[in-house]
Amino acid sequence: MKTGLFAWIGIADLKASQGVADAGLGPIGQAVDATTYDHVILLSDHGKKETDSYCRWLGGKTPAAVEHVKAHLTAPTHFGEIYEHVIQAVQDFLKRIKGECNLVFHLSPGTPAMAAVWIIVSKTRFPAKLIQSSKESGVQVASVPFDISADYLPDLLRRPDDELIRLSQGLSPDAPEFDSIVHRCVVMRRLIAKARRAAARNIPVLLMGESGTGKELFARAIHHSSAFRAGPIIAVNCGAIPRELVESELFGHEKGAFTGATSARSGYLEEASGGTLFLDEIGELPLLAQVKLLRVLQENQVVRIGSTKAKDVSFRIIAATNRNLLQDVTEGRFRTDLFHRIAVAVLSIPPLRERDHDVGLLVDHLLEKINKEAVGQPGFEHKKLSVSARNLIDRHSWPGNVRELFNVLQRAAVWSTGPTIDLVDIKEAILPMPGQAEADLLGKPIGNGFNLQELMTDVAKHYLRHAMEEAHGNKTKAADLLGLPSYQTLTNWLRRYGVDNNLA
Repeated sequence: MKTGLFAWIGIADLKASQGVADAGLGPIGQAVDATTYDHVILLSDHGKKETDSYCRWLGGKTPAAVEHVKAHLTAPTHFGEIYEHVIQAVQDFLKRIKGECNLVFHLSPGTPAMAAVWIIVSKTRFPAKLIQSSKESGVQVASVPFDISADYLPDLLRRPDDELIRLSQGLSPDAPEFDSIVHRCVVMRRLIAKARRAAARNIPVLLMGESGTGKELFARAIHHSSAFRAGPIIAVNCGAIPRELVESELFGHEKGAFTGATSARSGYLEEASGGTLFLDEIGELPLLAQVKLLRVLQENQVVRIGSTKAKDVSFRIIAATNRNLLQDVTEGRFRTDLFHRIAVAVLSIPPLRERDHDVGLLVDHLLEKINKEAVGQPGFEHKKLSVSARNLIDRHSWPGNVRELFNVLQRAAVWSTGPTIDLVDIKEAILPMPGQAEADLLGKPIGNGFNLQELMTDVAKHYLRHAMEEAHGNKTKAADLLGLPSYQTLTNWLRRYGVDNNLA
């Protein structure tokens, strides 16, 4: 099969053809020097004389048919115009050659906006290999590991929005401590902006959210970007401490204070002085410990068990819970006064199912981490995900949130026998949660944007895709799995709901 290379002519390419010192071959020259192509199609916003001269120069370095397409742009960063010219150039080429051709898009020449459009087009309209080149590293395949067709927005388009948010909310220019919170969706962006504002103030923070949403990640980011960052962050899981040891662990004790207290010991509150105390699952604290904690927060002093002498402490408190603390207050399981003491800056971290377009980004980040950690282990192979595996991941509700996603990817990486994690590997790695599917479907709150037709459409799409995957594209078998009378009926359903006939 023939191969066609597409690229914009960049300034570095023109300099190479003009013999400018240190210009080398330029990005396009490097590409044709490294690989033989049948066709080289160059888009150019430069003058006719410069473009013709470059094409003649390049033609002397490759046996490929070199042609150029004039693409007038009002600006080299105008995404709409760049996109239109690229689509037209590829369409015209494919019509002209009247046959199949492997497409290769070169990202390096031209502006970053041009590179972004090549990526978008390769993942949405015309599947193509992406390459990039530099004088230092030569020509390389450019890895774009997430499904850009579903959820990619170029960073160049997001930067103005991020800058406006920063300026309008009075945020500091940099907050690198929050960089480890992988996200793209608007709700997380707003949440991080709130967290950054809270971090700059000496106020208690209450993090609320389901298990596995990343509450501790937020707590550490807040600590490291606060005035307390020079001190320690002491993380305490209140639910993991035996009830009879809670007071000793939190407030410390003197020697002989109780049976087994063979020496004096400082508690977590003393150890956190000068830094941050992170109380995870604070709703699990017994009521008596809540009373004593409130006193410490009010007086900035702690008294060890078995002592009458108070020790001065100064720390920032960040609390977290996956429970409904307001309900616990109403039912007498959590003290009202302590709740209002810790619930000053309240940040509700959304579950993964409500973070639009974040799953794909998180999958790439977590899989990269899993690959790095596995290097050097027996039988290690660098893992990547198949398209069908990604589709299943996108459809799953992830009741265990980011923690569940990480565990599933790690299990799948271990169980998969080759370099590719396939659909069946992900299916086997997802642990069934009894009643979860019904809860997701029937437990949605009505009102506030609820749309019954959209819900029914989502259900139909889910089972149509599932049946086509199970049947490996066999419509008769898929129709039987769904209880439909014939494959013709299935075809009508597939067409009605816009489901790809060739999922498998």
